[in-house]
Amino acid sequence: MVFSLNLRATMDYQLKKSLGQHFLHDEQISQEIVAMIALQPKLQLLEVGPGGGALTKYLLAIPDIDYKAVEIDREKVLWLQQHFPKIEGKLIEADVLQMQQPFFGTFSIIGNFPYNISSQIMFRILDWKEQVQAVVGMFQKEVAQRIASKSGSKEYGILSVLIQAFYEVEYLLDVPPSAFTPPPKVMSGVIRLSRNDNPHAITDIMLFKRLVKAAFNQRRKTLRNALRGTLPEHVLSTEPLMSQRAEQLSVAQFAHLYHTYLTHHE
Repeated sequence: MVFSLNLRATMDYQLKKSLGQHFLHDEQISQEIVAMIALQPKLQLLEVGPGGGALTKYLLAIPDIDYKAVEIDREKVLWLQQHFPKIEGKLIEADVLQMQQPFFGTFSIIGNFPYNISSQIMFRILDWKEQVQAVVGMFQKEVAQRIASKSGSKEYGILSVLIQAFYEVEYLLDVPPSAFTPPPKVMSGVIRLSRNDNPHAITDIMLFKRLVKAAFNQRRKTLRNALRGTLPEHVLSTEPLMSQRAEQLSVAQFAHLYHTYLTHHE
């Protein structure tokens, strides 16, 4: 699949810093990212922030999928409609953080996510976790590493635990600043999320999130101190995990605390 469109030669709109816009122009990387989505007949696929269409042109060429894109910037919406006629009827002008689910049933998500709201997009995906089966996304490298990191690392945090409770996460590749217009000041990274069917049986995500956030909000302290007010006092003095810090606990251990001490105390 070969396209001659050169984004830098055809851009006739203003990039908006307020929307975190850095548009991908590297064709090889664009094709690699699109190839990371697991294709299946009748796949429902949402592209978040199509921007200048670097991924869009390849996604529109995939046969037998139900493709939609969500873009908040009116100027980009008009540009995409002008340059990609096949996007007609598939483009939603909306804020992904506010929009309704774009499909009935399960769907996947792909995108070069705006860096200034990429963490919020991840929380939005958690809201839709029953429907979102897979995600391929580009982030600032630091955020991508945070989502993919394991316990014991300095990057491991709230987002790591919450996402990994419901998805398997793979860090796929680095993307240099030179691949974008304008070049960001940081490296980027692409990760893939694959839904894991909730092996930890977490049914109240808000309760689980409250536990994880409390643990990491004072990450230098042991859980005995960080979780005071979240867990009963007798648990703080008797549970062996309370001598650890949040970054030392695996997702399974957080799930243990949730099931053992929270689900029967609400």
